Amino acid sequence: QVHLEESGGGLVQAGGSLTLSCASSGIIFRINSMAWYRQAPGKQRDLVAQISTGGSTNYVDFVKGRFIISKGIAESVVYLQMNKLEPEDTGVYYCNVVAGSYRSHYWGQGTQVTVSS
Repeated sequence: QVHLEESGGGLVQAGGSLTLSCASSGIIFRINSMAWYRQAPGKQRDLVAQISTGGSTNYVDFVKGRFIISKGIAESVVYLQMNKLEPEDTGVYYCNVVAGSYRSHYWGQGTQVTVSS
């Protein structure tokens, strides 16, 4: 059974930092990419950052220069280091893994990040 466990969310003041972690298990197919998505209150879930198995990264414009996505020593672990947080970064952050030749998507349960002004 596939399971993605996220951690590291919380409440932080603007300008502060948080690091999110996601550990996946039970995925038997080759992982193609791992990513973090954000869903702000009342909005859709949007991509924040993505990393391929080769280490290539992709960020949306509003986090470039502030967030860093990286993989752990274990290929099934991904981190999101978030710096210079802004109130607009508030939302539920979801870990996403794409795996297999059919590019199946797997999701974590989400972790809340709240940035106070």
